[in-house]
Amino acid sequence: MDADFGLTIGDAISPFSATFLPSFRLTIIDPSGVSLLPGKSSHRKNFHVHGVPSLNRSFLALASTILLFSTLAANEPVGALRPLRTETPPRIDGVLDDVVWTQAPRVSGFKTFIPDFGKEMPESTHVYMAYDRENLYFAYYCYDPDPSTIKAEVTNRDNIRRHDWICINLDSFNDQQALYGFYVNPLGIQEDSRFAAGGEDMSVDFVWYSAGRIVENGYIVEVQIPLKSIRYADTNPVEMSVVFERRVSRRSEQATYPPLDPRMGFAFLVQMKPILYYDIEHYTLLEVLPGVTYRQDFRDEQGVFRRYVNKGEGSLTMKYGITSDLILDATYNPDFSQVESDAGQVDVNLRSGIFFPEKRPFFLEGNEIFNVAGAGVTPADPLIAGVHTRTIENPLVGVKLSGKIGRKSTIASIYALDEPLAGGDRLHVPILRFKQALTEDSYLGALMTAREDGGAYNRVAGTDGTIRVSASSTLDYNAFASDTKDAMGTESRTGHSIAAVYQYGTRDLNYSFGFNSVSRDFNTMTGFLFRTGILAISGMVTPKFYPNSDFVRRIDLAFVSSQTRDEFSRLWETLNYIQFQATLPAGVSFRIRGRHSTEVFAGQRFRTDGLLVSGGGQFSRQVNFTASYEHANAIYFPAPFQGVQDLFSATLIYQPWNQFEARLSLTHVSFHRDSGDVKIYEYPIGRARLTYQMNRYLFLRAIAEYNKLRRTLLTDYLVSFTYIPGTVLHAGYGSLYQRTEWQTNTYVDADSFHELRRGFFFKMSYLWRS
Repeated sequence: MDADFGLTIGDAISPFSATFLPSFRLTIIDPSGVSLLPGKSSHRKNFHVHGVPSLNRSFLALASTILLFSTLAANEPVGALRPLRTETPPRIDGVLDDVVWTQAPRVSGFKTFIPDFGKEMPESTHVYMAYDRENLYFAYYCYDPDPSTIKAEVTNRDNIRRHDWICINLDSFNDQQALYGFYVNPLGIQEDSRFAAGGEDMSVDFVWYSAGRIVENGYIVEVQIPLKSIRYADTNPVEMSVVFERRVSRRSEQATYPPLDPRMGFAFLVQMKPILYYDIEHYTLLEVLPGVTYRQDFRDEQGVFRRYVNKGEGSLTMKYGITSDLILDATYNPDFSQVESDAGQVDVNLRSGIFFPEKRPFFLEGNEIFNVAGAGVTPADPLIAGVHTRTIENPLVGVKLSGKIGRKSTIASIYALDEPLAGGDRLHVPILRFKQALTEDSYLGALMTAREDGGAYNRVAGTDGTIRVSASSTLDYNAFASDTKDAMGTESRTGHSIAAVYQYGTRDLNYSFGFNSVSRDFNTMTGFLFRTGILAISGMVTPKFYPNSDFVRRIDLAFVSSQTRDEFSRLWETLNYIQFQATLPAGVSFRIRGRHSTEVFAGQRFRTDGLLVSGGGQFSRQVNFTASYEHANAIYFPAPFQGVQDLFSATLIYQPWNQFEARLSLTHVSFHRDSGDVKIYEYPIGRARLTYQMNRYLFLRAIAEYNKLRRTLLTDYLVSFTYIPGTVLHAGYGSLYQRTEWQTNTYVDADSFHELRRGFFFKMSYLWRS
């Protein structure tokens, strides 16, 4: 680090000179104009010394300088980035003509980690860094000799993962426990995420600003992140950490600064670069989000269309920052409606329910804190999530507290008063989460959840954690106990769920070994669990190879084995497969998997072995196509009996021009009984979604979905305007048609579609922030 320093005598600078004047001031200034004295608020810091014998002052000056630099070295992380502090913020327009960018420090030297580690990108990438009291600023200059090959479209938010993009991975506490992901494509379209406990939550939406522009030698992206939108330590300086990332879609390459260590694999949290911010604002945040919804619903009642819902409601959600790192959310009569229906899924012949991701805004603040270490990692683990907030169906009121209560302690809590959609008494749903950070990305956590319904209840409590064993390996575990009572007067049932998994990952080899035990009476009504009564051990080994070829970039071989005992029948089942996967340019991949397996159900062991083939990717700037086919032995669960299932799925994304996207998908499942080769069912679902993005804020969308088994056709039409997350306006109209009609006293099958339901909705909200 270069710096100017010297003794100030009156108005004169005398570098490292002794004087015989009765006082002196020592000033240290770094090249960015930021004081090198930690914890102070001004750019120049003066130290006055009076009454010191003149003969000793030169020694005192030298000793003071050495002491100050020693203090700085002790307080600042080695190699920390020091962005430019500015009083003149840049204009976020995708043009690097602001004075701040001529003065701001920059980094380069990106190296790949996908498909291989440590390779120089042919294109240079420069990242500039600046800040003021209220915002963080970043600018990327991504050079590219052929801008016509850059993949980017004007599309809606959170729809850019197939594009070229940059990402600012920001650990705002530098505690190696979680990070923000701020993704931007070359035209300035955003996507954001939160990563914690091994999982990335793409459903969150933060308020931040970006602009992008394709230029003659690449593209430029500017980013402004308001400090009100992130959580950070209540200290001065604020120490964060960062990994800058870039993706080049046509070569399936991703690269970072600082470069990732091949010995540590994709462990971002322990490979980030410290970055220091002095004298930034520590807010007492206040957000108010009023909203209005109105809907009308109609249905066919004995051949006559009648309105059965005509309802307008107001809602209010508030967010209060107790500190810059601890947030209180409260809501009354919240609107948890979705503006688009979930894509149809095959919902017959299922052993458990379908997992739908959370999309409702109130639950998304701090949602990543509820991620449980080791959950759903092994192929035999039935506990997918310790907290799945979509089990809270229709809350009347909700309160949430999330954030830090010290440098290493994190809490999150939710209380909701839920009114079940199916009717019945109101449910009380409290959830409490605590995490204590250890060294690196290790932590110990505790989780308590409950669902109280008068005399009936479900209560779960336990612990989880991640221990970093070495640079390349971690040990994840979770252990929970449950107590469940179904109704008044019945005895409660207790159970347990225990999981442990050791994971090792480097450039050339991944492997893991796991253990799971879920007792017969374990239950969680606030999480997601698809099976009970199992004891399992699992292992996986995946060597990776890097051919010297421009066509095949990487080959992964996976060898997986899992042995599970069904505790109800004491029978063992097995899952063993070998998988070959090749990574090709343009995000194209190909996979083939052969499986030898059995599954125990209702005290019987059934064959479930089969063959899976899948592949696809971005074949051109306009066309993305993926498909998979699986032929396998399977169980027909209602009976049960042995059968054979064929599953085909395909998705085509076609963009004939920049602002229009057609997404066509088909899922086809058929099941035949072994004996007699009798077809039990055939279940095709076809879905078409057309989107016209008028600009980055406004889009029009039409959806049609046909379900052959249900003989239904669903149509949705949506106009959506999002200025920033929270300030939105949506209007939609939808209908459900079925091949049925009313005759005399009953509905009968028909050859043509008849409308059974119709609905209109309007939704508006405005985010006010101080």
